[in-house]
Amino acid sequence: MMPNDIALPTIFFEDDFFEDEAPGSVLDPERPVMARVRRWKAGEVGRESHSHPRGQLLWAEEGILRVRSGGTHWLAPSSHCVWIPGGVVHAVAMETDVAACFIYIDPSVTRVGKSACEVLHMTALMRHLILKFRALALEEAADKDERLSRLSEVIIDELATLPSAPLSLPASSDPRLKRVTGRLLERPDDHASLEEMARSSGAGVRTLERLFLRETGFSFSEWRSRLRLMEAVNDLGHGRSSTEIAGRLGYQSVSAFVAAFRRHFGVPPQSYMKDGTL
Repeated sequence: MMPNDIALPTIFFEDDFFEDEAPGSVLDPERPVMARVRRWKAGEVGRESHSHPRGQLLWAEEGILRVRSGGTHWLAPSSHCVWIPGGVVHAVAMETDVAACFIYIDPSVTRVGKSACEVLHMTALMRHLILKFRALALEEAADKDERLSRLSEVIIDELATLPSAPLSLPASSDPRLKRVTGRLLERPDDHASLEEMARSSGAGVRTLERLFLRETGFSFSEWRSRLRLMEAVNDLGHGRSSTEIAGRLGYQSVSAFVAAFRRHFGVPPQSYMKDGTL
């Protein structure tokens, strides 16, 4: 319980709590799973950089989330979710209008087995479990607490098995490289070569090549390709076709885009967003 022993709900809506009573801050092993439900408009910030004791599963039932932590960005359409371990500083922003249901796991739970931030595939079972938890938390049934307890155990078991997805993009702390990556983050369709970008970065081409590998683990072309594929997922979430996406992001042809997408994600673009295919 909270220090003042006030009984708090298992599910929170909009801003019906004080910051120190947010579900992520509630330590209560008797309620290992808590939830928060809210809608945001595109471009809104869910919350600036912060942390909380509970681990958090961020899932947008509708829309696309962008999560940032420790210099890395994660993009999560409704087919995916983002796991944030307890105590990890992170920030959340909305790429589109979002209807979200966030799940918070008490630190007394040790079997989740995920010690780092990552994007996870949202299975059909996990989706139904979360929606059922949300609905059950609003019921007035006499046995509600017992049913929530049993359902919480199943949610934790399923969370531990969710597969990871390659939707992260390492950032950089070097100001010269940040000028290049910042330009690309603002304009993923920017087709300028590294030589062109070097002119405004304050570093030569070879220095930038070394910085990309050292700071991000990717070459310039690999980093830009990964960014474009993340943006492609964003575009798919907006309902754009492969033809539109290929043209917007500068692929030579639709087939070139589809091939790059399949190499990275293992499935073609239009299959990627369909429920139950991942």
